[in-house]
Amino acid sequence: MSIAAHSYSVISSTANVATQPSTSRSRQRVVLIVSSDSSLRERLCLSLTSLRWQVFEAPGGAEAWVASQQAGQLEAVLIDPWLPDLDVMEFLRDFHRDHPHVDLTMTDGVAAPGSMRSPYHQELLYALRRSQEGNTAAWNTAPFVEAEPLEAAKLPVLLATGSPEQELIIPPVPMPRVIALSVAPIREGAVVERIPELVGAGPAMLEVSRRIRLVAARSTPVLIEGPTGSGKELVAEALHRLSNRARKPFVAINCAAIPEALLEAELFGHTRGAFTGAVQGRTGRIEAADGGTLFLDEIGEMPIALQSKLLRFFESGELQRIGDNETIKVDVRIVAATHQPLAENAQKGNFRADLYYRLAVFLIRTPALIEHMEDMPQLVAHFLERMGRKAPVKRIDELAMSRLSAHAWPGNVRELEHVLERAAILAGDEPVITAAEIDFGLAIMN
Repeated sequence: MSIAAHSYSVISSTANVATQPSTSRSRQRVVLIVSSDSSLRERLCLSLTSLRWQVFEAPGGAEAWVASQQAGQLEAVLIDPWLPDLDVMEFLRDFHRDHPHVDLTMTDGVAAPGSMRSPYHQELLYALRRSQEGNTAAWNTAPFVEAEPLEAAKLPVLLATGSPEQELIIPPVPMPRVIALSVAPIREGAVVERIPELVGAGPAMLEVSRRIRLVAARSTPVLIEGPTGSGKELVAEALHRLSNRARKPFVAINCAAIPEALLEAELFGHTRGAFTGAVQGRTGRIEAADGGTLFLDEIGEMPIALQSKLLRFFESGELQRIGDNETIKVDVRIVAATHQPLAENAQKGNFRADLYYRLAVFLIRTPALIEHMEDMPQLVAHFLERMGRKAPVKRIDELAMSRLSAHAWPGNVRELEHVLERAAILAGDEPVITAAEIDFGLAIMN
């Protein structure tokens, strides 16, 4: 059956749009980005809007059909080779049938079979190159303009210094190709390339990027440790994106958010009638991640009894759905995260030591914000720029910046994002955020 003929229940808000003012000389170019990777969509959106494209987004194939109707006359569609709900090749065939003059390009730079090529195809390849990394994809042939390094006095922060000639306007968040660094964990003279998802070029964040690059291409289990709000899921997504499993599913599950009685069924799946209320069988998260990456967030909250079953899966690569006698072979890369001192918990018997050693083959630690305060200007710039996608970009004055720099940040980067969002709301229609709008609320100190 044709995909276009299917009936879907779609929330229209899942198709977001970022706009640039059109010129009177030519019709504005419109592109639809279809990917379940929100980070990739965001990076592509920033690149394409800077090139004066109007950008629509959809996290899946079903939403893409809705977004294409909202977008009107499309110039191009950038589509992920893997979609969570539809077969990509079937989607491309049906979409090309209904929109024969649209440029259909995969996010790895490969044009869809039989697709038209837009006169602005090189701009699409340029945006793809800016948003992704690697040396083998087709979009590496696209022209690339190297960003000039920023001087310390020109950090990308919206500083309002009082006189118009002294105001600094925020540029797009820079993505430096290579950053020189000499800190203890990195050999002298080595260079580290920052992961685009990780904002900040200080030693602590570059060490995180370095470790991601070292292990991403392997199937080695990774344990990410760090305080709440420090970006552990971003690290897990980057590990998946840079791996050879990037075209397969990235499946995340928060072990602390699911009741203990349901967590086993959520992970391993179940058959129909396996327990009261199981009116139909269900595939578990582990099986859904076959070929890709399984991200176990807050692994320290997993019950001890379930840890032993997870350990058996680690050792055999096989799982058994609840209520089923058959085993299923599954190939997944395990990435786990915790804010707890897991090694100490294992020593105290609060976490299985054998499972800890299986998980902690390679450790990545995300630093607390207070440990990389030198990245504060870039982080502030990043969040103000992102908020500027839905409203005019605001600036921040020096006193407000000083207040941010003096705060202890117990909630880390997530708290900073929320404080800036609150400040932007309190500033109303004013273009500048002042110290009066910096409200930290009731901080919960550790």
